[in-house]
Amino acid sequence: MRDDQPRPILDPIDRLSEIIFGLLMALSFTGTMSVAVGGGEKVTAVLTAALGCNLAWGIVDGVMHALTTAVERVRRRGFVAALRSEPLANARQLFLDSLPDDVRLVASENEVEAILQRVRTLPAEPPRAVVTGRDLKAALAIFALVVISTLPPSIPFLLIERIDVAMRVSNAVALVMLFAIGAQLGCYMGRSPWPMAFAMAAIGGVLVAITIALGG
Repeated sequence: MRDDQPRPILDPIDRLSEIIFGLLMALSFTGTMSVAVGGGEKVTAVLTAALGCNLAWGIVDGVMHALTTAVERVRRRGFVAALRSEPLANARQLFLDSLPDDVRLVASENEVEAILQRVRTLPAEPPRAVVTGRDLKAALAIFALVVISTLPPSIPFLLIERIDVAMRVSNAVALVMLFAIGAQLGCYMGRSPWPMAFAMAAIGGVLVAITIALGG
């Protein structure tokens, strides 16, 4: 991606992970549908409660993303400030401790020294907001992904009268979506899409099997 192109609000891993989270939540909720309906509840009431719970989880997930992003931003700014203000020996050790092990092994003393000198000559950053508008947009995107991903598995319950048939169709929809998302994750990793696709479908299948075993 060129420097003049705007970065996406969420990277592919974040987007796909949030959709997976929403789908797994949907599998958990719809798995209780037959039990709830058997207890006298209406399908629409149970479905509304399930969707409401996912709305709440979408809000929580979005807020936690904004919070963790802000914490990481403050930590990163403090790290750079420490590299500039600490004695050189302490700054060198801080910098080395921050490197991955394999990078630390190949980093020469001259390279580390050169980087530290450039960092220490940088002007101090002006005060900036801890939480940015971009963070809020990312939180909103996460909320939308979590909520929207639960809608396809919920539709069968609105179109099919028999609760057992609707549940199996809903499970099938969720498993197909997990398979497709797993394939995209595999492609993003630069590998064959099929192992990850089957792995994600297998995780969903285990949830479905557990639900059936427990009477769902």
